Amino acid sequence: MKTCQKTLLLPILLFLSVAAFAQNNDDAKALVKQGVALNDSGKYDRAIEKYNQAIKADPQYANAYYEMGYTLFTTGKEKEAIPYLEKVLALEPKAAGGYDMLGSIYDDLNQSDKAIDLFKKGIGADSTYQRLHYNIAITYYRLGKFPESEQAAIKAIKLDATHASSQRILAMATYKQKKRGISLLAWCDFLLLEPQSKRSPEALNFVKTILNYGVKRAGDSSITISVNPDEGAGNLLMPIAISTALDKKTNLSAVDSVQFELTSLLQISASIIGDDAPPLVKNYYAGYFEQLAKSGNMPAFARYITLSAYRDENLAWFKEHDKELKDLQQWVAATKREF
Repeated sequence: MKTCQKTLLLPILLFLSVAAFAQNNDDAKALVKQGVALNDSGKYDRAIEKYNQAIKADPQYANAYYEMGYTLFTTGKEKEAIPYLEKVLALEPKAAGGYDMLGSIYDDLNQSDKAIDLFKKGIGADSTYQRLHYNIAITYYRLGKFPESEQAAIKAIKLDATHASSQRILAMATYKQKKRGISLLAWCDFLLLEPQSKRSPEALNFVKTILNYGVKRAGDSSITISVNPDEGAGNLLMPIAISTALDKKTNLSAVDSVQFELTSLLQISASIIGDDAPPLVKNYYAGYFEQLAKSGNMPAFARYITLSAYRDENLAWFKEHDKELKDLQQWVAATKREF
């Protein structure tokens, strides 16, 4: 009879155990949800209290540790966040977000090798997690590993071409390698996404620097070219195209100069990027910008990407040329881009 009683009690005990676990998990989820709301409201200490309660309710609930790590990370308590994120990865080895945040913390702590190792492990767990590719591109750039940064940025762009920061790091990494044609196209794409952000003036300065490279002007009529003959054919071609575009053009405004210079280079995008350019650069950038240069939308495009420097002048131009702005917007929306 005792054996029979034990057999009958076992399913009941298992049922009660599963029910209690489910209740604990529901409680933990509710507490984490409250914590996230408090975090979003800037009430970080109260958010941390909720996360601690969630962890106590269900010590196996990975999201409670993740949100705790996130709040600590974003409030400057990076070292305190580390054990929570390590717990996330112990519970969920394929949690790409955990690798991403933990790698970012080690990068901020100047432990770049550890950061790269974590980013790589995260990519191994989930290669579609865009931020891992972007953040490893940033780390490589800081280490001066510009080719590696370029390749990682390209992977990030393939996963999210609207992520302006990925366009920016590609532009910076290629500029450091003197791949000025590729850098120019990436900066133009960045400015299409962010024409008036805090980062736009920097991007526009890079564009102007690339446009002016090797070109010296003395007044409106005199232009001389000075370049390093050891540079690639694309780099050598750029100042020649610029000087031709400005030939016999006088009294140009700053925006008009950008328009003529950019048009001359974008028309030959496939030539200025070099023969060894990655497929994404050839397909996604060069083909697109060649079409743009020949579309009749360059006046509006030049105004649009220089808004951060010539805001009042360009807004006045758009007010008088509303059709040109709409035509550019329609062209951008309708023109298909492929990787």
